[in-house]
Amino acid sequence: MSGLDEMIQRINELYHKSQKEGLTEEEKEEQAKLRSAYVANVRRNLRGQLDNISIVEKDGTITNLGEKHGGRNGS
Repeated sequence: MSGLDEMIQRINELYHKSQKEGLTEEEKEEQAKLRSAYVANVRRNLRGQLDNISIVEKDGTITNLGEKHGGRNGS
């Protein structure tokens, strides 16, 4: 199981516990940190995918969206 899978599993555990019996303050803090880390990971992955999209223009030129919009390819 990867770190991301474990993170998702723990987020889900905390969610279900919050619905059944509530969370302690420590668990609420852990849940917020895990959710924040998960969202940051999703954004990073999406940005990586978007940075690698190239569009073929009508005139045949290729525009790399990552380069056009300040992507971090090769950095």
